Amino acid sequence: MNTDESNTEELYRKYVLANYAQAPLTINKGVGVTVWDDTGREYLDFTSGIAVTTLGHCHPRWLQKITDQAAELAHCSNLFRNPNQGLLAEKLVQRAGPGKAFFCNSGAEANETLIKLARLHGREQSGTEGQQYKILAAKNAFHGRTMGSLAATPQEKFRGGFRPMLDGFAFGEINNIQSFTDLVDKHTSAILIEPIQGESGILSCSKDFLHELRELCDERGLLLLLDEVQCGIGRTGSFFAFEHAGIHPDAIAMAKGLGGGFPIGAVWIAEPRAHLFTPGSHGSTFGGSPMACAAALAVLEVLEQEDLLHRVAEQSKPWLAALRELAVKFTGHIKEVRGRGYLVALAFHDNPTPIIVELRNEGLLTVGAGDQTVRLLPPLTATSEELQRSVDIFEKVLDAAVS
Repeated sequence: MNTDESNTEELYRKYVLANYAQAPLTINKGVGVTVWDDTGREYLDFTSGIAVTTLGHCHPRWLQKITDQAAELAHCSNLFRNPNQGLLAEKLVQRAGPGKAFFCNSGAEANETLIKLARLHGREQSGTEGQQYKILAAKNAFHGRTMGSLAATPQEKFRGGFRPMLDGFAFGEINNIQSFTDLVDKHTSAILIEPIQGESGILSCSKDFLHELRELCDERGLLLLLDEVQCGIGRTGSFFAFEHAGIHPDAIAMAKGLGGGFPIGAVWIAEPRAHLFTPGSHGSTFGGSPMACAAALAVLEVLEQEDLLHRVAEQSKPWLAALRELAVKFTGHIKEVRGRGYLVALAFHDNPTPIIVELRNEGLLTVGAGDQTVRLLPPLTATSEELQRSVDIFEKVLDAAVS
């Protein structure tokens, strides 16, 4: 079969499920913040595979680590131990606090684990199965596309066609603690929240709100479960997005940027709750494989060696300031700039799809979010010069749009 790049579009048309609204672009190479299409044209990649390629493309340390591991041991069943999984668990516990780690393959699977944790907690609290099972989540949340995580995602564009949903979810509004308090009843076991809602357009929970959620959970005996799949692993300039609030959750879901491009999901569970999972109660065939953990260990190593958290925190300040100046200049198009670190969104007054297309034509890859938002998700290795290039391209496109 001919698999020449020039034939890729035809192969997709014939053989790949059409469940994505894909751009007419075939990417076949990436280095750092730059990717190339099959015609040789280069682009500034500010999608990062939707917040995945933490270190950019083909970072030499990441590449070396997974290459060495592939030559040694790619997969090992969780019926046995492998050294990388133990090392990665240790590093995540050091970041999150006393507790235990579980490994899977994706953010949806990590959130499924949180849902199961909430059910186990409810059983322990009530002493019976199915009595205390309800989870409170947020309106506009996105927790994944599996049937459990989809039930925690109250958006019609994701749910349509897949009803009935798993029972046991109710939804409050972020930054409105009363809306959550009013939903708590004898059946409630946990609150599941994204510190920053990514897919809905980079909508942040305030420090006060996160503190209020923690207090509510403590008062009512609920678990506070945080979905850091998109906003975690350094993207905001701190390892976890919730850290700026100074709270301590009961469990954290991670994925995306943790593997730097290699699929991995993880859950950290605080020490008082880690006992709820017992042998046979949960599992993953591929979760925590030597290869996946090697990739994640490389990401964590480079974060430290290159001081990327500090770089993101510092370099994002002038970048965000420049984007906000752009919003002032093009106030007829841009409503506001949202986000923190390298997790940023420009909210538009109208559908920004034509802007996304023109940005791509000018060599900048971005990703939409919500109904009228453009996300900018550069790798954490992006330089101040590359950040400024994104602003310059945005300005060029918006200048053309108003002329």
